[in-house]
Amino acid sequence: MGKVVMQNVVSVDGFIADSTDDVGPLFEWYGNGDVSIGERLSVSKVSADYVKPLWDTLGVLVIGRRLFDMTNGWEGKPPAGEHVVVVSHRPKPEGWHPGASYHFESDVTRAIEKAQELAGERTVGVAAGDVGGQALVLGLVDEVAMDVVPVVFGSGKRYFGSVEAQHLLEDPHVVIQGDRVLHLAYRVRRSAW
Repeated sequence: MGKVVMQNVVSVDGFIADSTDDVGPLFEWYGNGDVSIGERLSVSKVSADYVKPLWDTLGVLVIGRRLFDMTNGWEGKPPAGEHVVVVSHRPKPEGWHPGASYHFESDVTRAIEKAQELAGERTVGVAAGDVGGQALVLGLVDEVAMDVVPVVFGSGKRYFGSVEAQHLLEDPHVVIQGDRVLHLAYRVRRSAW
């Protein structure tokens, strides 16, 4: 089975959006370089060398219903990987892109299980925020990856959602300075001190 990586772009003070879900300048680094990644994105060569291999190994994204609703599920086309698993107590909207490879599960554990089944040996990406925080607390996350942008929000949507307890991570095994972004990745510590 592939690894489960909680990932998102984050402000230096730990927010993935402000209190109105505005991401402000968090995603500007996706357009500040001369190397194309994806359909409409261009980043620095350093960031491209980090991001492209990650996206190539991604099989499934796990997201919350709020992100699904805000993006309209990217109109049925996963932004990365082949599948999206949405954590929601509500079903897929009736008639919404019937052929899209989107799956709806009512809790985080079932969502991660479904994602791992679909991904096989590929990576499962979990959106940071409430869903990612729940997956971390449940011990379902292998790695935490952050693209840290030099902005302070002061308040908003927290990277780890409503996680209140301490969770130890290993020292970062990825530290890459891009243009207006710092790429970091930490393995989740599985054992006590």
